[in-house]
Amino acid sequence: MIHLGVNIDHVATLRQARGTAYPDPVEAARLCAQAGAHGITVHLREDRRHIQTHDVERLAAERRLPLNLEMANSEEVLAIALRLKPEEACIVPERRQELTTEGGLDADGLRESLGPAIDALKDNGTEVSLFIAPEPRQIDAAVALGAPAIELHTGAYCDCAAAGAEREAEAELNRLIGAALLANSAGLRVNAGHGINLENVAAILKIPHLHTLNIGHSIISRAVFVGLREAVAEMLRAINP
Repeated sequence: MIHLGVNIDHVATLRQARGTAYPDPVEAARLCAQAGAHGITVHLREDRRHIQTHDVERLAAERRLPLNLEMANSEEVLAIALRLKPEEACIVPERRQELTTEGGLDADGLRESLGPAIDALKDNGTEVSLFIAPEPRQIDAAVALGAPAIELHTGAYCDCAAAGAEREAEAELNRLIGAALLANSAGLRVNAGHGINLENVAAILKIPHLHTLNIGHSIISRAVFVGLREAVAEMLRAINP
């Protein structure tokens, strides 16, 4: 069975747009649990554009599902992760100007700065994953840094598929497949995420050795029409047909 981690950032985006107390990301996490999701993902960005520190604190206190905290390698967010001890922390690149995470983390180029954060999280009982592009040098870096898991950035494939660029999409999918094979052979757990929806997930399932798909925007968007529990259930049926 492939696990589904539901990213609930955009529940908080809707709340922050009006400055209200609703919709509540913690209530969203409860509905995801009722629908059968395997985990909850949130990205605590440095600019707090959606998820807030108090959201992560409440999610960590309730623990209806394992919590995956996406985070930049910053001292402030690292301190929060060490205090709240999420089951997993996924280290991602982060820029204030971006709409969402663009591209993978340069784990290879940032080995010196990433090492202490990874060690601190692991020593604190949190499993670490690195959000990387499907590149051999990034996988090698994850192994060298002692990260037990990676999350493959599927955005390039999903963008090509959405644009109807079949040749480019096939090339990107082959890169993802090759990266998953290499990561598995190196003993890494393989997760994937970014841009995955009901239209492209069947092709994503061609990637071998997948443990978890982390999916957010498409599920929250679909929930506008069918409700969150049904949106999660639809994706669960799609990833485990």
